[in-house]
Amino acid sequence: MPKLRPLSAAEVGRLLGKHGFAFVHQRGSHLIYRRQLPAGDSATVPVPNRREIPVGTLKSIISLSGLDEMLFRK
Repeated sequence: MPKLRPLSAAEVGRLLGKHGFAFVHQRGSHLIYRRQLPAGDSATVPVPNRREIPVGTLKSIISLSGLDEMLFRK
């Protein structure tokens, strides 16, 4: 199984976009992505606009998004 490596904000944004998230707005240095959930709720994921997002922060983004961690491994 490949290791989880640091990704850029652009790479994370592309992955989130492929799985139903849409860019909503930017506040300071964070990009905000949101996806509507079937029950009428929404999942909101802040992504720091950095060239390299550390693995710990990336794990938090994965947890908030509810997506499978394997999608973020290369």
